[in-house]
Amino acid sequence: MERFAGWVEGLMRERGYDIDSPRGGGRSRLAEDAGVHRAAVTRLLQRQSLPDLETMRALARVLGVSLRDMLIQSGKVTAEDLPLPGAGEGVRGREDDGRVTPAEAAQLLGVPDSHRRQFVEMAEMILSVSGARTEGARSAHRGVSAGL
Repeated sequence: MERFAGWVEGLMRERGYDIDSPRGGGRSRLAEDAGVHRAAVTRLLQRQSLPDLETMRALARVLGVSLRDMLIQSGKVTAEDLPLPGAGEGVRGREDDGRVTPAEAAQLLGVPDSHRRQFVEMAEMILSVSGARTEGARSAHRGVSAGL
């Protein structure tokens, strides 16, 4: 409970919610942004109780983290209980060193088809300019992107 509440507090501060004010303005604003009761946020920050699933889902959305991370951080589940798609499997498009290709990242992130090619091209450009992608990986990606 303590670790989870501390993690959420850190996220709230990073996202600009003033939770240290005695008036609790940041707590109220977070509750409003998430569409949850202020009492649920207060109980969490006072280490009284964990939020229910729907509250966790809403907080995760507003705080910019996945529900998976929220559940794992809460201690309700482990990373092994909620494996990432394709983890440990031979995923087509996955590079030899385990990194995902831009095309696979677009799919995993839910980038809409209408923006997928632009996402992949931008990611490829960034990887190329940064030197993060080897020539072999570039040619491996070409086969994946042809299917976009």
